[in-house]
Amino acid sequence: MAKRTAKQETRTPERLKIHYQIEKQLANRLHQASKEQRKTLYTEVYNELFQQVEDHPQLTRKKTAEEQFKETVSDPIKMLRPFLTRDSHFLEVGAGDCALSLYVAQQVRQVYAVDVSDTITNGIEIPDNFKLILSDGCNIPVVENSIDVVYSNQLMEHLHPDDALEQLYNIFNVLKPNGVYLCITPNRLNGPHDISRYFDREATGFHLKEYTVTELKALFQQAGFAKTKLYVGGASHYFQWPVWPTIFCEKILQKLPFNGRKKIATRRLIRGFINVRLIAFKLK
Repeated sequence: MAKRTAKQETRTPERLKIHYQIEKQLANRLHQASKEQRKTLYTEVYNELFQQVEDHPQLTRKKTAEEQFKETVSDPIKMLRPFLTRDSHFLEVGAGDCALSLYVAQQVRQVYAVDVSDTITNGIEIPDNFKLILSDGCNIPVVENSIDVVYSNQLMEHLHPDDALEQLYNIFNVLKPNGVYLCITPNRLNGPHDISRYFDREATGFHLKEYTVTELKALFQQAGFAKTKLYVGGASHYFQWPVWPTIFCEKILQKLPFNGRKKIATRRLIRGFINVRLIAFKLK
């Protein structure tokens, strides 16, 4: 039976369980698939999910234009702005509807939006300095050492762990020396954050792996990023912060029983401190 549902959730426990069972089954297919199979399987399982779960929030939940702009453009641009100049080459991985990339294109020299589908820009007027690039979910097909700033939001957790590391290597390679990658992904310690939040203590749906800041910093170092920082804060107010205080906080949280940890880690103040907004720098 589902745990207490979020305030914005309008579906019945029965419908939530059906969604959970379908998504978990599809996620298991991704976990068990070979690297070659995953090149096409990501798109297939998401299409299958939306076909079988007709009341999925992404299909039914309507946002106002103001809410949509704040979520996809207004808040991210506050974090990205310190790294962008008129001469910047910007790349967004998992660009979705391309709202942020199109907005950034007004402020920089060149924008690349990487995604697994080219249907997202249908009917949209594309500026001359904007290019949509198709990817298999791992490769970043742009010239090495050509990008100043890379950005992704709610992407890492959807990748198979093996694909996540390969993608990080590829992002590192396309960045210029002193380039920056801003990666936003949910923290495992106040999760799970997919449909399994109502049933499990670890993500078992399409969040194939949720990370702590500690885990993600280690992964980024493995890919070649020698320096990392965090954006902490909330309510559209963010500031850069060393990684080590959050890592120390995570060590304490991980010693607590699940229910106690979840209660503390979901509080607004702690959430603003541990939410993963990792800034990774490619040094010379």
